[in-house]
Amino acid sequence: MAENKANEFDRRLKARYDELKWLYCELYNNDEKGLDYLCRLLRQYYDERSESLKAIDRDREKHPDWYRSNDIVGMMLYVDNFAGNLKGVIKKIDYFTESGVNYIHLMPLLASPKEHSDGGYAVADFRRVQPELGTMDDLRKLTDLCHSRGISCCLDFVMNHTSDEHEWAVAARKGDASAKSRYFFYDSWDVPSQFERTVPQVFPTTAPGNFTQLENGDIVMTTFYPYQWDLNYANPMVFNDMTENLLYLANAGIDVIRLDAVPYIWKELGTPCRNLPQVHNIVRMMRMICEIACPSVLLLGEVVMEPSKVVPYFGTTEKPECHMLYNVTTMASTWNTVATRDVNLLRRQMEKLAELPKNYVFLNYLRCHDDIGWGLDYDWLSEHLMEQIPHKRYLNDYFTGKYPGSVSRGELYNEDQILQDARLCGTTASLCGIEAAVYDDDDDALRLAVDADVMLHAYMFTQSGIPVIYSGDEVGQLNDYKYHADINKKFDSRYLHRGKFDWRLAEKRKDPESYQGRIFSALRTLENIRAANEVFKAGAAFDPVDTGSPNVLGIRRSFGKQKLLALFNFCEQVRTVQLGQPLSYTDLLTGEKHTEHSVCLSPYGFVWALENA
Repeated sequence: MAENKANEFDRRLKARYDELKWLYCELYNNDEKGLDYLCRLLRQYYDERSESLKAIDRDREKHPDWYRSNDIVGMMLYVDNFAGNLKGVIKKIDYFTESGVNYIHLMPLLASPKEHSDGGYAVADFRRVQPELGTMDDLRKLTDLCHSRGISCCLDFVMNHTSDEHEWAVAARKGDASAKSRYFFYDSWDVPSQFERTVPQVFPTTAPGNFTQLENGDIVMTTFYPYQWDLNYANPMVFNDMTENLLYLANAGIDVIRLDAVPYIWKELGTPCRNLPQVHNIVRMMRMICEIACPSVLLLGEVVMEPSKVVPYFGTTEKPECHMLYNVTTMASTWNTVATRDVNLLRRQMEKLAELPKNYVFLNYLRCHDDIGWGLDYDWLSEHLMEQIPHKRYLNDYFTGKYPGSVSRGELYNEDQILQDARLCGTTASLCGIEAAVYDDDDDALRLAVDADVMLHAYMFTQSGIPVIYSGDEVGQLNDYKYHADINKKFDSRYLHRGKFDWRLAEKRKDPESYQGRIFSALRTLENIRAANEVFKAGAAFDPVDTGSPNVLGIRRSFGKQKLLALFNFCEQVRTVQLGQPLSYTDLLTGEKHTEHSVCLSPYGFVWALENA
């Protein structure tokens, strides 16, 4: 065994070296010196990797499908909002276990400027934690503790750009030629103007254009914000050094590396600079690099685009890229269904997902740290007499409470009066109507809103992949309007749902009569049922079902001998689904056995019906 451990790095490298060399040399003009340097880096970080992490590597190599199981539940959180700092998170570790969470996504916590951080996505130092959040040693202590509790940790890796205060950017601003070559610098607008003809703008209202002119006249590419300088991955120094940063974080105990804005990382004149073939070559190399130096580490791709652009980031069976991707479109389609009470678009989304290979793993979520963008299938909607601009206006009016009868309480983000477009912010509870019901002291409305909230979570747990709860949703946390009074946050409505975790209110999770307790208890029940039944595994077959009702979504799942029919009522009236053939099933929520020709669903009700053998 000792000899195998000593040789495991060489074995892993040998198995992948030919392809790694081919991709690297194709990308970097046969730069074998750069490749040799990269391989030495891999050896160095393997040697420096702790024995406890190497033990996890070996275990997950033996069980490569570990993350496809049905007992993983995630939670994403901001360290400062959740517990003040990393030491605070360590003290709250029992809360994750109590919540049934065994995967935590720590939102950006690396060093970034206070005023121009973009929520931590403008990194000034990839090897230092933001001082007020703690130190790298604190992060290592947290990941060690998490591993001892069976909890995996995810961290963002902002690879498209650095802060303009990163040491490379500081040197570039001073004229260092080598540092400038790490970015896209120009001394006139000639080339940038050519780029602008084909490259879309990410934030046309708040950060128009893709370039920024510096005080000295230099022009630098800034796809997102002027203080985020795009890295030039055509320079092998950039790839090698960013790979080293990734391995540094992996050796700090991070299990899942979230590749932020990955479609943007390769720039080429005359193209949209999105999803270019070189991007996939880079991600493929990063996958192999992890398999060589730290094979327990997974890559999570952040591809916020339509499904046809998302799926290719899984790669192929022979040449896989990301282990997991976000199920972005389903989130938007889900909230569209909440507002319209019509499940047809969501069912169409499920049909597309059902066609994909069962080894694909998506992260599913109702809410995340960001806004909700209405990237819906407008070609399909137009066939059903729903035009894009009026439909978006309806959705935003509904979720901001302007539409008659709406109980949602959200705010718009990045509103564009000219394009008549906007995105949406708000917590799950406030968008479901809990905030309005509490404000009105209306017990009936509160009961209905809680039922809607729980039903949406049950639907999320029914989807294939890993369900991820946004911190606070497990106790129905409401919008936080205090950001309006903060000069550094008041212009960014995303802080509406980025409020501090209210531990005082969270204590009510122990009170079954409170709405916090009802949501918390319901989610724990759903998590336990999901973990106990293999039909919820990521590799299960699933198909949407025509329920005969525009308000009820149906999904069939099957794995081994288990078959499940899941029904979800997206409206505030009772709905009955006719089954045609009598169905003998066990209601997984109550344990009761039934043989029925139909299923009656309460307002915002749902059922997990496991067919009896």
